[in-house]
Amino acid sequence: MDGQSFLMLVYIFVLAIFVGFELITKVPPTLHTPLMSGSNAISGITIVGALLSAGLEEFTISTILGLVAVIFAMINVVGGYLVTDRMLKMFKKK
Repeated sequence: MDGQSFLMLVYIFVLAIFVGFELITKVPPTLHTPLMSGSNAISGITIVGALLSAGLEEFTISTILGLVAVIFAMINVVGGYLVTDRMLKMFKKK
């Protein structure tokens, strides 16, 4: 990979950080939990891709990054389901 394409990838990554931050701060609190539930499906797709990357036969940096991605995606999925379950319990009659 040459320097110009690496700089382009860094540029796109930094722009994605800023756009993501702006989008998240604009979401009202009433929509946060339903959107979090929807993002669990996306994290499930991330887990599949990360498992494919982590399960390569040779041990490379992509194997390590795949393992880290699996860990973070699982934390996101479990946390999302716990928050969704807690929200749904608020609507049950006592």
